[in-house]
Amino acid sequence: MSQKFPADLSEFTVPGHSRGLIDALSYRYLLRLLIRKGTLTRYHGSVLGWVWSYVKPAAQFLVFYLVFGFFLGLNKGIDNFPIYLFSGMIAINLFGEAFGNATRSIVDNTALVQKIYLPRELFPISAVIVAFVHFLPQVLILVVVCLIAGWVPSLIGIASIILGMLIVVTLAIGLGLFFGAINVAFRDAQNLVELILLFATWTSPVLYAWTMVADKVSPWVFNLYLANPLTSAVELFHAGFWFSTTSGSLPQPPHLAAFSLIGLLISLIILAIGQLVFKRLEGHFAQNL
Repeated sequence: MSQKFPADLSEFTVPGHSRGLIDALSYRYLLRLLIRKGTLTRYHGSVLGWVWSYVKPAAQFLVFYLVFGFFLGLNKGIDNFPIYLFSGMIAINLFGEAFGNATRSIVDNTALVQKIYLPRELFPISAVIVAFVHFLPQVLILVVVCLIAGWVPSLIGIASIILGMLIVVTLAIGLGLFFGAINVAFRDAQNLVELILLFATWTSPVLYAWTMVADKVSPWVFNLYLANPLTSAVELFHAGFWFSTTSGSLPQPPHLAAFSLIGLLISLIILAIGQLVFKRLEGHFAQNL
């Protein structure tokens, strides 16, 4: 009588079992396909194609500069106001597109979610990466303008820009996971996201100087304002791109490094919460779509 030995199942995984964001690295091939799909189909069928990645932010900048810089006079007291405005604007644009794309990512990929199993986190992550790809042309324009204005890159400045990007992307993924999961069952989530993006633009020092807030609110409210991850990210972009082109007419916010780390920590906490909510709700995605 032959002796039976238990089968070695160590190389197998339970079907439908996901390790969350870690699987985005394990399924790199699928992630690349989703990113490729997102970048190629964005302007599919349009006449200008990728030129829209330059036209849209340029038009937005022109409107903001004319209204807030020229007519309302907010450019007074801020050297190289166009660079100040555009460097903050592209940070908010990155957050807005990444957050919005991630929120819609599950619903936009209904066919895949219903038919096959793959880690659902791939969809919001790929959506954020696609937004980052479309953010790069705006950075290129800003770099060229900064160089013309006398920008001198430094290690601290480049580190500030990278940290600002990290805060924005982390926050967008966390909120995208949270609202993307909720959006599957309640499509009102997309409307709420639009309100959040509206507040994001006006509660960050993009169109105005941070000193205007400091002069109007109490110190503890101002500290909360600086602890906002988007405020830290915008000021980090200002520090990296704009500050070295000025004569110091507008100083950097107090304790920017400390508040930037606080902003990053808040973004990581939101990312953890978003992942937990996503994991809890993803089992109902197929039936709710």
